[in-house]
Amino acid sequence: YETGAQAPLKVQVSADGTKKYLYAAAEGRYVEAAYIPDKDRSTLCLSSQAGCRMGCLFCMTGKQGFQGNLSAAEILNQWYSLPERDKVTNIVYMGMGEPLDNLEEVLHSLTVFTSSWGFGMSPRRITVSTIGILPKLHEFMERSEAHLAISLHTPFDEERIKLMPVQKAYPIREVIGELKKYRLSRQRRISFEYILFRGLNDTPAHVKELARLLNGLRCRINLIRFHSIPGVPLESPDEESILRFRDALTGKGIFTTVRVSRGQDIAAACGLLSTRELASRKQA
Repeated sequence: YETGAQAPLKVQVSADGTKKYLYAAAEGRYVEAAYIPDKDRSTLCLSSQAGCRMGCLFCMTGKQGFQGNLSAAEILNQWYSLPERDKVTNIVYMGMGEPLDNLEEVLHSLTVFTSSWGFGMSPRRITVSTIGILPKLHEFMERSEAHLAISLHTPFDEERIKLMPVQKAYPIREVIGELKKYRLSRQRRISFEYILFRGLNDTPAHVKELARLLNGLRCRINLIRFHSIPGVPLESPDEESILRFRDALTGKGIFTTVRVSRGQDIAAACGLLSTRELASRKQA
C-alpha cells in the first residue's frame, strides 16, 4: 500500500455539526467525505470513486460522470487524515461512487481497517452500500464481514429502471435472490436504503410488494428523505406520509427506520456529494 496522509483541502461545517471534507486524489480528481457526529456515535461517510458511472436519477454524484477509481490508500486517507479521526465510531461507504464497481480497492481498504496489523476496527462498525452488482456481490459477501446496504428505492422493475438504469443489468429480484442464499450471522446486517419520492414509491402497493419481495430475508429498511437536486422533477413526501409509510412496513414485520437528514445546508446529505464544479473549473 501507499503510505503518507494527505490533509483535506477544505472543510465546510453545517449548522447541525456535520462536516464535509474535500480531498485531492490522483490525476487532478477530487472527492468528498462527510463526518457526522451524533450523541453516542460519530459516522464517517467515505467515497470510493471520483464521480460514478451508475447514473441514478436522484444522485448528484452521478450527474458529474465518472472520473476514476480511488486507490485503497485514497479511501483510507479520508479517515486517516480526518481531524476527528479518533472520534469516529462507524464508517459507511456511502459517499461518491459505487463501491462494488471498485471492489478490489474497497476490499483492500476494508482489510486495512479491520486487520490486527492494520487499524483493528470491528467489521461490525463498517457498512458498504451498493446498487447491487451481482457478479461482485457474491465476492464481497465471501471476502468481507462488513454490513451490507442495498439501494432499493422501489420494488417494481419498471419504476426502478427509471430511477436506476443498472436495474436492467442487475434486477433487484436477482440481487435479493442472491442474498437469500447466505446464512448470515447475527452480527452481520443487511439493510435496504429506500429514498421516498412523493407519489412515486410511497403507496400501499409498494408496502405490500416490499413485504413480498423481502419475505424470508432477515433485514431492515432505512427510509431516506429525498433532497432536491437541479433538473430532477422529484419531491420528498411530507413528514406525516413518511411516518405512515414506516408504520405500514413495520406492521408487515419489517424493521424500518427513518434516517435523520444531516448536512443538507452544505450539500453533505444523502445524494448531494459532488465535485463537478471543481472538475469543470480545472478543465477550464
